[in-house]
Amino acid sequence: MSVHAIAAEDALARLATFSAVIDARSESEWAHDRLPGALNWPSLHDDERVRVGTLYKQVSPFEAQKVGAALVARNIASHIEREVLDKPKNWQPLLYCWRGGKRSGSLALILGQIGFKVHLIEGGYKAFRRAMLADLPVQVARLRYRVVCGPTGSGKTRLLHALRDAGAQVLDLEGLASHRASVLGLIPGQPQPSQKRFEMLVWETLRAFDPARPVYVEAESKKVGNVTLSDALIDAMRASPCLRVDLSEDERVALLLEDYPFFVQDPDFFCQRLDTLVALRGRAVVDEWKALVRSGQTEAVVRDLLARHYDPGYATSTRRNFTHFDAAQPVVLADRSGTALAHASAEILAAPPPHSPSP
Repeated sequence: MSVHAIAAEDALARLATFSAVIDARSESEWAHDRLPGALNWPSLHDDERVRVGTLYKQVSPFEAQKVGAALVARNIASHIEREVLDKPKNWQPLLYCWRGGKRSGSLALILGQIGFKVHLIEGGYKAFRRAMLADLPVQVARLRYRVVCGPTGSGKTRLLHALRDAGAQVLDLEGLASHRASVLGLIPGQPQPSQKRFEMLVWETLRAFDPARPVYVEAESKKVGNVTLSDALIDAMRASPCLRVDLSEDERVALLLEDYPFFVQDPDFFCQRLDTLVALRGRAVVDEWKALVRSGQTEAVVRDLLARHYDPGYATSTRRNFTHFDAAQPVVLADRSGTALAHASAEILAAPPPHSPSP
């Protein structure tokens, strides 16, 4: 048998060296958060966990363990038949469950007896997450950031994507968070990740970056929808050099209508989201906007949202939160087209790097 216990910190450092990372928890636990690239081989499926847990509480631990053992054995057999029969002898998986206990241990035992060199994380997912959270500020600190600023609808996210297409390193926080970051930024049919999942995704993205090259990131507040940025990351962003994207008002309105097509296609959904602004703008203003939406005047509402909700105080707020906003490099977009964004990206990447900001 070849099963090796490995500390979470060592697993974190050596993650890329394993042939596969296997999560032995249930489907819902895996979906809530998991290690980077982890495959889901449940020792107990969600419904089976409920069944065994009910037996444990209502009958006895002994009866629950008998049923659980049969289910685990059947599931492990299925995983082996489906995933393992074609694996060479030098295949080396890393396994974990919630706390490194029975679920991953049972799978590790069988794989080890087959003859594979198996590593099992001591303390399981919980220990790995602690190690990841301790490493997150380290990953943040080793990188240099350039923060893309600009008012709502100016094309910040599109510019980030154009920079990425041009080969730049980009931390797309809104993409990782599945949210557009404003009060109206909820994306229908696309749930946000859990806070734990978001943190793991940010860490996974940061650790892949080259510290010799800058990382471009959009100016964000502490929260992106329902998920929160770490203190280390938000502090680093706020102390970094800035770019300021400028786009005409007409182009901004057109861009927002393109980027939020569901507001045009689903007036009821747009009105529901507008209701979240009542506390900030008052019932009368919101009702006025909703009436315009229902009469098909969505463009007018978007224009008024910029004038009355988004633009007032934007520069003051950004200047307060981002230390080097006043010295931001201007990025003037001729329009919202891909050609204009590609041109702007090329100019940004060709420009000499800004002086390192003073602490």
